[in-house]
Amino acid sequence: MRDVLGERVIFADEQGVSPMADTLDDTAVADRLRDLPAWSRDGDQIRRQVKAPSFPAGIEVVDDVARAAEDADHHPDIDIRWRTLTFALSTHSAGGLTGKDFDLAAKIDEIASRHGAG
Repeated sequence: MRDVLGERVIFADEQGVSPMADTLDDTAVADRLRDLPAWSRDGDQIRRQVKAPSFPAGIEVVDDVARAAEDADHHPDIDIRWRTLTFALSTHSAGGLTGKDFDLAAKIDEIASRHGAG
């Protein structure tokens, strides 16, 4: 961080992490999304939609995601429409995307796959 003309300027490190809020810059977000092809960026969040084989299976996915979210102390927005589940992740306290979002996204992918949702 340095002061430029009386304004604070925060620079990201080589991994794209801002030291103040741990948010990822655009390059780091794009890099992390390459490892999560089912996810896409939508502003300051990443999103994924899955279709479960049945409504009860969808609820099981949500239940397992809820447990993983509690363990990570990081909670997605979840929309349930019959068998279609939409997950959205953002680190609201940091004001953008952080590594926590991508870690939980990977866990959601594992959970969805385990339940036959894709």
